[in-house]
Amino acid sequence: MPVVAVIDYDMGNLHSACKGLELAGATPIVTNNPQELAAADGIVLPGVGSFDPAMHKLRANQLEQPIHEAIASGKPFLGICLGMQILFESSEEGQEKGLGLIKGKVKRFSPEPNLTIPHMGWNQLEITQEKCQLWQDLGDHPWMYFVHSYYTSPIDDTVSAAKTTHGSQTVTVAIAKDNVMAVQFHPEKSSTHGIHLLTNFVRMMSA
Repeated sequence: MPVVAVIDYDMGNLHSACKGLELAGATPIVTNNPQELAAADGIVLPGVGSFDPAMHKLRANQLEQPIHEAIASGKPFLGICLGMQILFESSEEGQEKGLGLIKGKVKRFSPEPNLTIPHMGWNQLEITQEKCQLWQDLGDHPWMYFVHSYYTSPIDDTVSAAKTTHGSQTVTVAIAKDNVMAVQFHPEKSSTHGIHLLTNFVRMMSA
């Protein structure tokens, strides 16, 4: 089975991410070791919490450069939730610079009447990159589970792989650029659709 390195930087529910990957047919290893990241068949960057503490933790663990190197090697890479947001250049949630792998910033939902923040619960996706392998056999509007108060706003909208609507705001909730993919929702908590997405990700490692 493909080995997937799940990056440990003290900012995520690693157990649920690993369980989802096991159900998807992978062997997950939780690690912050650059050699193990380099040796893995694919990488998952999870995350729950706030932007600045996440970047502090990544830099304290000297993981910024190994992440860039792993992505440059061409292996499949998946960011989840906060792990998607820190791929961007900056966030309205904090002052730290992000990884800068995707041009753009992370923004807070604009208040409006009857809009619940954080955005929490099940939403349907609008697929904007039909050829992205994450969506294979998932249909046009799969349901996924969200918990977030901020959303990503890429400068180049062609990297947007899926969007959803919260209140009157339609926002990017998945990106795909070459071997780098990321989702704002939690596939490991999204029932059969989420596990199917993770299965599609794992299949990329043996393509």
